[in-house]
Parts: sequence; C-alpha cells; structure tokens
Amino acid sequence: MSNQEAACYTVVYEDSSEAPSTQDLRNALQKGSDEAKIDALRKIIVLTINGNAQPQLLMPIIQYCMPSRSKQLKKLLHFYWEVCPKYDENGKLKQEMILVVNAIRNDLQHPNEYIRGATLRFLQKISRDQELLEPLIPICRSCLEHRHSYVRKNAVFAVYTIYREYETLIPDAPELIQTFLAAESDATCKRNAFVFLANCAMPKAVEYVTQVHDQIGSLDELLQIAIIDVIRLDCKADSTHRPRWIRCIFELLNASSHAVQYEAATTLTGLTQHAAAVKAAATTFINLVVKESDNNVKLIVLDRLDALRSKHGHVFDNLIMDVLQVLSSADIEVRRKATSIALSMTSSRNVEDVVSFFKKQLQKTQDQDYEKAPEYRQLLIQSIHVCAVKFSEVAANVVHALLEFLGDSNNPSALDVVAFVREVVEKFPALRPSITEHLIRTLPEIKSGKVYRGVLWILGEYVESVNEIADTFQEVRKTLGEIPILAAEQRLLDGTSVEDEDKGEGDEKKESVTTRPKVLADGTYATETAYSSTASARLEAVQAADKPPLRAILLGGDFFTGTVLAAALTKLVLRFADLSPDKKKANALRAEAMLIMTSTIRVGQSKFSSTPIDEDSNERILNCIQTLSELEVKPVVHSIFLSDTKAAYSKMVAAQEKKAAEKRELEVAKQDVVQVDDLLTFRQFTKKAADDVLDYDEDIGRATGTGDVHEDFISNLSRISQLTGFSDPIYAEAFVKIHGFDIVLDVLLVNQTSNTLQNLCVDFATLGDLKIVERPTVYTVGPHGFQNIKATIKVSSTETGVIFGSILWEAPDLSEQAVILSDIHVDIMDYIKPAYCTEAQFRSMWTEFEWENRVNVSTTLSEPREYLKHIMKSTNMSCLTPEGAMAGDSDFLSANMYARSLFGEDALANLSIERLESGTITGHVRIRSKTQGIALSLGDRITMAQKGNKATVKT
Repeated sequence: MSNQEAACYTVVYEDSSEAPSTQDLRNALQKGSDEAKIDALRKIIVLTINGNAQPQLLMPIIQYCMPSRSKQLKKLLHFYWEVCPKYDENGKLKQEMILVVNAIRNDLQHPNEYIRGATLRFLQKISRDQELLEPLIPICRSCLEHRHSYVRKNAVFAVYTIYREYETLIPDAPELIQTFLAAESDATCKRNAFVFLANCAMPKAVEYVTQVHDQIGSLDELLQIAIIDVIRLDCKADSTHRPRWIRCIFELLNASSHAVQYEAATTLTGLTQHAAAVKAAATTFINLVVKESDNNVKLIVLDRLDALRSKHGHVFDNLIMDVLQVLSSADIEVRRKATSIALSMTSSRNVEDVVSFFKKQLQKTQDQDYEKAPEYRQLLIQSIHVCAVKFSEVAANVVHALLEFLGDSNNPSALDVVAFVREVVEKFPALRPSITEHLIRTLPEIKSGKVYRGVLWILGEYVESVNEIADTFQEVRKTLGEIPILAAEQRLLDGTSVEDEDKGEGDEKKESVTTRPKVLADGTYATETAYSSTASARLEAVQAADKPPLRAILLGGDFFTGTVLAAALTKLVLRFADLSPDKKKANALRAEAMLIMTSTIRVGQSKFSSTPIDEDSNERILNCIQTLSELEVKPVVHSIFLSDTKAAYSKMVAAQEKKAAEKRELEVAKQDVVQVDDLLTFRQFTKKAADDVLDYDEDIGRATGTGDVHEDFISNLSRISQLTGFSDPIYAEAFVKIHGFDIVLDVLLVNQTSNTLQNLCVDFATLGDLKIVERPTVYTVGPHGFQNIKATIKVSSTETGVIFGSILWEAPDLSEQAVILSDIHVDIMDYIKPAYCTEAQFRSMWTEFEWENRVNVSTTLSEPREYLKHIMKSTNMSCLTPEGAMAGDSDFLSANMYARSLFGEDALANLSIERLESGTITGHVRIRSKTQGIALSLGDRITMAQKGNKATVKT
C-alpha cells in the first residue's frame, strides 16, 4: 500500500475557531458518554480527511470506542478505519491494526444482522488493504450462508470487491457465487450475485441467462436490468446467442417496470436494425412517455425517440398519431418536444390528419378550465403555421379556423395568427380574397394594438377590389367611432358638465376630498388626504367610458398603431383611385382618410390622450396626409406605397425560405469530410453493434470531453500566463486550460535560488463566480529545481473572473517569505457561443431582461458593416437581422445580436450606429441579460475590442 497512490477524499469544512486540542479529544474519548465519543470521533474524522491526522489518538479510539455497543459509534468507527493512516513510515502495517482486525472479525460474527451487514459494506471500502483482509476471508465466505438477506447481499459485494483487487485471496469466487446464485431466493441477493458474474465471469453469467431464459419476464426488476446489461456486453463481443437475446429483449418490452422497458427498447435498436424491432422500440418509448408521470423522464425518452427517428424515419410514418397522444401531458416543455418530433415526421400523406388533430386541440384550449391554455394555444398555432407553409394543400383549411383567434385575449397567440396569415396571403394569392374578407369582418373583435397593426398592414397591401376597399373603410369607421375624435370627446365632456350644472351651481369649483390611512417609512401610521376637482373627475370618467376598440387604443396613447392606420388608409385610397373611374367616390374616401389622420394628430395633442403623440408618429401621419393632398401631382410616391413595401416583404419571405431550404439541405447532405488516404470501413466486416449510442463507455468519454481532445501547440502557448518576474526567487508560469465548467491551472515553479525551499505552497484566491476545489499542498523544492502544480477551479456563471494568489515558503532562517502572483483574467469568450432565436423570442427576452449595459462606439473603422463583423467576432455573437435588411449602401445600421453561454444564460445586443460626413462611426451597443455579470463582461469585451482595433490601425 505504501507505493500505491493514496485514496482521495472530499475536503470537509472545519471551523478553525473551535478546533479542539488533542488532549481535549483524548479526554472526550476516555471519560465521555457515547454522545461525547460520537462528537469527538466525528471531529477526528474531519481533521484526518483535511490532512491533519491524529496518530496519537489511534490507541485511545481502540481502547474506549471499540467496546461500545452503540450502532452509530460503530458506523463512525468504520469511517475512521477507512481514512486513518494504517501504515507506518516504512510501509508496514501498524501493530495497533491487529486489534482493529480482531474487532472487525467479531463484528462479522455479531448476532445482530445490521452490524454484520454494515461491517461487510465496510470491507468494500478497505479492499486495497490485503493484510487487513486476509484473516477475514473465511468469515466473509461464511456470511454467504447467513439466514438474513441483508447480510447475504452485502457479503456478495464484499467477495466481489476483494476478488476484483486480490484474486488470489478467493480464487474460487466465481464458482462460489454461481452456486450461491443457483440456490438463492432473495431478489436483491440474486441481482448482486449476477452482477458479480457479469463483471468477473461473463461466460457463467451468460450460462445463467440461458438457464432462466423462459422465466425472464417474471424476474425481479433489478435482475432484469442486470440481464439487459449482460446481453448488451455479450453482443458487443459478437455473440452466437444474438437471436435468443433478441427474443429476450422483445419479451422485456412488456415488463411492468418502466426502467426495464426503457433499457430493453434502447438495447433492442443496438442488437438489430430490422424495421419490426425499431417500430417495437419506438412504440415502447411512446407508451413510456404517455404513462410516465415524471416530466424529466418524459423529456429524456422523447430525446431518445427523436434520435431513433433521425436514423429510421421511414419506420415512423405510421406512428405520428401515437406521438401526438403525448400532447395530453400537462407540461408545456413535453408538449413542445413532442410537437417538434411530430412536425419532423409530417409528410404529405399524413399532414391532413396532423392538422385536424391540432385544430381539435385548439378548440379544447378555449375551455376556461384547460391547464396552461394560452401557452399551449400559442404552440398549436405555431405548429399549424409550420404545416401550412410547408404543405400548401392544407393552408386553405386552417387559415379561416385560425382567424377566429385574432380576438384572443392572449396577445402572443393572436400575434402568431397575424404572422401566419401575413405569410399565407403572400405565398398563396388564390386565398387572398377570402382571407381579406374575413379580416375585414374581424376588425371590431380585435383587442390588441399589435394585432391591429398586423391586420391593418395586411388589408392595406392585399385588399385589391373596389368593394373590399369600401367595406374596409366602413369597418374602420365602426372601430373608430364618431369622427373627428377630439370634437366627439369634447362634446361628451361638455354634456357631462351640463348634467352636473343642473344639479347645482359652482360645482366646477368644488373639490372632492378622500382620506385613507398610510404607513410611513418608519412604520408609523398617518392619514393621507387627496383633493380632486370635479373637472378632473369628469375627464377621468370620459376617458374610462366604453369606446370602440381602435378609438380606445388611440386614446390610450398607442400612436404607432395610428401611423399604421394612416399608411393603410393611404394605400387603400391610392389603389381605389387607380381602380375606380368614380372620381367623386375616390375624393370622398380621400377626404375621409385625411379627416381620420388629422383627427388622430389632434387628439394626440389634447388632454384626452393618456400620453401625447410622439414626434415620429406625428411626422409619419403628416406625410400620409401630404401624399393624399397631392394625389395627382406626385405619382412617384404612389409606387412607394403600393409596390415597394409589398416587394420588401416578398423579399424577406424569399430570404427566409432560402435559409430554411439551405438548412434542410445541410441536414440531408450532412457528412464527415475524410481524407483521400483514410481507411475504408465496411460495416459488414465490423463486430460493433449498429447503434453506436449504446456504447456507454464511449458516451462517458464524449460527456467528459476525453474522447475528442484536439490540442494545438500554438494555441496552448497563447494560454500561458507569466505569474512572477524573472528576478524573483521563484519563477512561476501557468497554462490555463478550459475544460467544460472547470478551469485547470497547470503551474510550473522554478527555484532560482541555491537554497532548498521547504513548506512551499501556492495559495490561489478568486473574484467572481469562481471557486477553488483543492486545498493547497505543501512541497519541498531543491536548489534550481522544478515543481509542477495543478489547481482546479469551478466556474458557475458567465462572468469575468480574476484568479490571484501568492507563493509562500519557509526560508533557511525559518522566516516566512512570499511572492505575490500576477492576476489571471478568465476570458468569458470560452463560455459564450453563437446562437439563434426568432424575432418574437428576441423581443420577449429584451422586454423581460432588466440588466442593460450601454457601450458607446469609439472606432477608427469607417464602414458600418465592417464594425458589425468586428463586434460579432469579438463577442462570439450571431447576427439575427437578415442580410437583406442590411443590404445596400447606407450610413445607418441597426442590427440585433444573440448568444448563449454554456450555463444557459442568454445575451442580447442591439447595435445602432451612424456614419457621419467626416467618415467616422458614432452610436452605441446596448447589451441586455438576465444577470448583471454577463452584461458587464460583454461590455468590457467590446470596449477592449475597440481599443485593440485602434492600436492595430495605428501600428
């Protein structure tokens, strides 16, 4: 044991302010009660684990703790024997351990089965100490025949761990356990014995499975899972029993345990790729998702089902309706995952059934008692949108059903419907008349300003007949109410004043007084009195009165909707003038549209609006008024209204289709690039199972990153940080290696003196969300010697962290000396990766996130597009703004960027810049995130990137 590497234990926190002395611990062990001994022994174990062993207390523990009958004390003694130093400086077993072995032998023969079983479990922890185990082997073997199953199951694993470490101590262990397994009746004991055979004597385990082949469906759950593991391992070795194993796995697909079903289905796809087997496994996965109550398990099984679908898509054609049954789950994440799988399985043969199912589910969400109805409704609308765009034959069937949800009180659902309708009317011209007619009828039912904006834009672009234009004006009139708005509201206010005057004179000067209690900042109570004039009360009453929907939106201060209304009316008037020869009617519509626009501006400047109209909206509406007033003078403006906006949207839809097509082609044609001289692999000649996912050892390698480590010497050099100077007594440098959520510091120390440095340790500390894992270890470094030290630091969030510290050692005169290390700044770019999200998701997160960091642009670059690329490269963010939206030569640029960290944190950025006449770029970058750290870190990163760019240009 002396030449073997010592075991590693977790460092347990100890309070140094209450650290007892050795004498105090000795007195507690010698004179205290069982509770005092338990407390003292617990403190001794913590001290030993943390490197402060107490060898002088070994004999008192043997004297005063071992004779106790307390079960808790015996359990703590097992912990202590595990961690205490058992060997002296020469690697010889300490004499005191003979007494310990004798006590363990007595416990193994104890009449209490709990003490026997606990002691057998303890033997598994000291399986490396051959000298301790050797006298205990006969008693350990005899425990296999004990009457109680708790003792027997622990005895099996004790034999297993001893045989694994020192086969010579129990050379006949496989035959012993095989005999034990044949005679055993307890399920847990049988499972433990079978696990022993599977790991130490695979042929005997296979032999046992062939013997119980007919009863495999009635065995215990744990034993069934162990048998599946043996089948999996045996088939990796190209077993001749494969046909028999496939029949066994098929039988286990109907087991009562969900865990067994999952393992059986996963294993079956590795044993054979036959369509019937794949379909049976998929059906089992679907049934598991439907029947299992744990949502986490549902998501895991759905991931496995999706992976199976990606490899055997043609087998899943008839299972899509079964997958849709998963939508009965109440969890929205499970529904979202199941919908994603169903959409990937949708084809022209089953799309009508899928859409019909979605429509039925959509009707159910209108029930008030339906769980999470708004979120589920939005998911269904988005799914129908995808189906209708992908398969044009169902668009006509679903679009009118979805139009019923435009008046939905859940704003996101209604917005999704608007986005869907807008895309359908662009892609399918034949559906435009019926859709626009339905939209015109739906106008009075809409409640949201955002939905109104989308619907008004669609009507302005795609209403193309004279009768529909007239109908649109009529419905807009209904949703606005009496025009002009300001005069009607003033008349309503004056009418209220006349009624009040009839009740009594001088009411306008009267004031109403309301009092209420209020809690002050210091916790005391006070009375708050509020005075309100009758005039203001009448104005509030007028504002709170029931109004038509579009009128209420305008009076509520949403003048952006007013600008969209003005633009839509302008387009309709211009199109009516082109289509109709009736000049009188065209002039009447123009006058009505101008009256509505003027009324919108005036009410925005009055007291009736909750917020005054903004300058941009005011200017936009005035431009529309000017366009209508110069109807015959400037025909160039007409094409801008009637053609350019529709062309811009068509271009955007075409760009989205192109991007989606490229993504599909990439998925279809995805293949690994190989060199011309690489070896050819023939699947028929390999012994490996067809499904690589089943190789759990490789899975673990991929998960820990050990399977795909590609180190580049040049990039490694760039990660070396110099920690001390060349003239310091100790030269230190560190190689910083990022590994998942850990930072590994490989520190090289060079003793530049002629003295031996004793008790040398490197003490690190951190700032930010970084945490040191190990305690500093003490070293002795000879004259001009080298020492390598590794330190692991855990990272818990994407935030700029700083690692600092010092090197401490003992000088020849026993004085303590130190060298302060340079700081190491952790680059957050190692944890931020480009990501993509939809425009709606970006806007939702932008509104939700509260932390914002604004960085002013300061650069020598003169091209806005070049600056955007520079920022994207510096921050690892992806640009969400379509390329078409930024095309052309312009002095203005606005773009949205997005990235995600390894910890699941979202980072949003908006770049708004302008190129001045002097050629310089000005503007700002706004960064938003849920946490403060990532926003500040990205801002610092952009500032450093701007400084670096300046330095590059100067040189």
